[in-house]
Amino acid sequence: MRIDAETPPLYAASVPVFRHYLERMSGMVALADEAALMHRIADTFPARQQFATAAGFTLRIACPLAGRDLPSLPEALGPRLAVARALLGGMRPDEFLGAETLMITHVAGFSEITQTGADFLFRFGLPNFFFHLTMGYAALRAAGVPLGKADYDGFHAYPADFRFPAP
Repeated sequence: MRIDAETPPLYAASVPVFRHYLERMSGMVALADEAALMHRIADTFPARQQFATAAGFTLRIACPLAGRDLPSLPEALGPRLAVARALLGGMRPDEFLGAETLMITHVAGFSEITQTGADFLFRFGLPNFFFHLTMGYAALRAAGVPLGKADYDGFHAYPADFRFPAP
């Protein structure tokens, strides 16, 4: 789908972004063994749970913005990523018309919060999604999985032997 001036802004800022990064997560998970997926940084969730939580956030955010009920996702990580991506792919831009001003009540930890659709996406949804994605990526890196920035975002390219100089 082409994003242009006619595309509802909350659709453009959510569905294509989430779908892209779900694909990136699937690639990272494919490079990791079970031990790496169970690796955690400090007292955070293991990488597997970080990615599962990020996948859940994609629908936890997009569904209310599109006026849809939140579906259940598979527990197994690979299918969870694939199903979330497929469900997002079925969302239409017109479902997001007027989503900026919707009032969405949701739970954040032990807090119940009511936000406009715009605040819900930009101040809660995207930051939480990227937090869990980044924590999963960092846990896999710390476990020794050979990931780089290209694996994370799909845009960067570096020669195979490239290393940043140590500080």
